[in-house]
Amino acid sequence: MTGMQGIILAAGRGSRMGAATDDRPKCLTRLGGRTLLSWQLAAFAAAGIADVIVVRGYLAQCLPGHDAEGRCYATRDNPRWAGTNMVASLAVAGPILTAHPCLVSYADIAFHPDILRALAAASGDIAIAYDRTWRALWQDRFDDPLDDAETFAARDGRLLAIGQRPRALDEVQGQYMGLLRFTPAGWSAVAGLLRELPPAAVDRLDMTGLLNRLLAAGVAIEVVAVDGRWAEVDRPEDHALYRRRLADVDAGGAWRHDWRW
Repeated sequence: MTGMQGIILAAGRGSRMGAATDDRPKCLTRLGGRTLLSWQLAAFAAAGIADVIVVRGYLAQCLPGHDAEGRCYATRDNPRWAGTNMVASLAVAGPILTAHPCLVSYADIAFHPDILRALAAASGDIAIAYDRTWRALWQDRFDDPLDDAETFAARDGRLLAIGQRPRALDEVQGQYMGLLRFTPAGWSAVAGLLRELPPAAVDRLDMTGLLNRLLAAGVAIEVVAVDGRWAEVDRPEDHALYRRRLADVDAGGAWRHDWRW
C-alpha cells in the first residue's frame, strides 16, 4: 500500500442526527467509547495507511488535526459546504487524489480495517465496497428494509447499477457503504467528467449520482464484497441501536456486524 492516502469526507451538517450535531460535526458522534472519527483513524492506521486527510466544513474548528487519542490528520476545507454536496467536498482533495491512490470514507461510518485492506487490494482504478449481508442490518435499522435501501447490481466484479429506489428486494444485491478507492487514473476520469458539467450540477452531485454518471460514460467501477463488520450512524435511532449492540458484545454476546477488533 505504498503511497496510499486516506480521505474522510466530514464537511456536511448531518442534519438527520437532529440536536446531536448542534455543537459538533457528525464524525464526532461517540460510539463505544470513542468518536466515529477515532474509529476511522484507527482503522486506517491498522490497515497501514498513515496519511489521512479530513475534509472539513460545518464547525471546522472542532476538527483541529488530531483526535482525543492523539492520532493526527491533515485537513482541507470546503468553505461552501452548506451549498454543495459530497462530490464537491471530494474535489477539495483533488490534488491528493491526482498524486496518490486514495481510500475515501464517509464520516458517519465505522468499519473494520480488513475492509480497507480488501478495497486497497482492488485492481480497478475506481472501486467501491458493498455489504452483501445488508438485509439483516437494515431489518434492525428500519421497519421495512426497502424504506432506506438503494438499488445495487453487479456482475463479474463490476458495478452495473446503484442508488435508485428499489421496488423489490431482488433489485438489491448489496448496499454501498460509503467506502471508495481511486487511483490517480480513476480520479482523472472523475475530474474529466466534472469539467463537463455546469458548476451548479457539480454542486448538487452526490456520490451515487457521480457513480451513475461514470457508468453512463462507460467507466468501469470495481466492486468489493464484504460481510458486515461496519456501522452507519445516520439517525439518532442508529446511534441507539449500535449502542445496544455494543453493550451486548461487551456482555459476551455475539454481533455479526461487530466492526471492532
